[in-house]
Amino acid sequence: MKTILITGATSGIGLSLTQKYLKQGYLVYACGRNFTSYSDIEILKSSKISGSLIEVVFDLDDSDAIVAALSSVDMLDIVILNAGTCEYIDDALNFDAALFERVITTNVISIGYCLQVLIPKMKRGGHLALMGSSASYVPFQRAEAYGSSKAAIHYLAKSLQLDISPDKFTISVIAPGFVKTPLTNKNDFPMPMLIEVDKAAQHIMLGIEKNKKHIYFPFPFTSFLILMGSLPDRIWHWLALRMKR
Repeated sequence: MKTILITGATSGIGLSLTQKYLKQGYLVYACGRNFTSYSDIEILKSSKISGSLIEVVFDLDDSDAIVAALSSVDMLDIVILNAGTCEYIDDALNFDAALFERVITTNVISIGYCLQVLIPKMKRGGHLALMGSSASYVPFQRAEAYGSSKAAIHYLAKSLQLDISPDKFTISVIAPGFVKTPLTNKNDFPMPMLIEVDKAAQHIMLGIEKNKKHIYFPFPFTSFLILMGSLPDRIWHWLALRMKR
């Protein structure tokens, strides 16, 4: 039986990925902060699926808990480090350092502790995927914390691709546009080309199956942002100011 570990497995993209990999017969290590008897994960465990599910409980803000929980995991075919958070800095002139620290700790520092434990557990020919964001392609208003954290993930993935041979395992960065999840439901601005969570999970699974190093979707939106980020500063700056958030 193939094995996969997914963080942020209790909701959103992580939950959809968990459901789909279970249906494919995987042993899924589903990671989250808490699992209740009424959660979708618990419902999955009692449903007729061909795979198996093991709950792994830890908080991304607790490095000792991350290391302790993940140390018990067996060798893995696939790892998807999907969990993260999003908070916006509403007033840059009164910069909220505590908010910035929270986002960086959850979205970046925790990944380092996950990698410390999980890289040695990757099977040869496996796949390690880090959840980035299309927000890393070009700066946006109010996204000083979130955008910085996802830009760091992109750089981290690209550096790992240089230092770890694909003969050992593939490393990819995932860069979604807007996906309808509990996290994006809190956004107070228009989200162009918003896609459903199951569609996002399908894109990710297909990218992993094809061993893509850069998994981005939906194609029209993310391609526009990639192009926008390559433009001269004065042009992307003008465009970004017109995409108010």
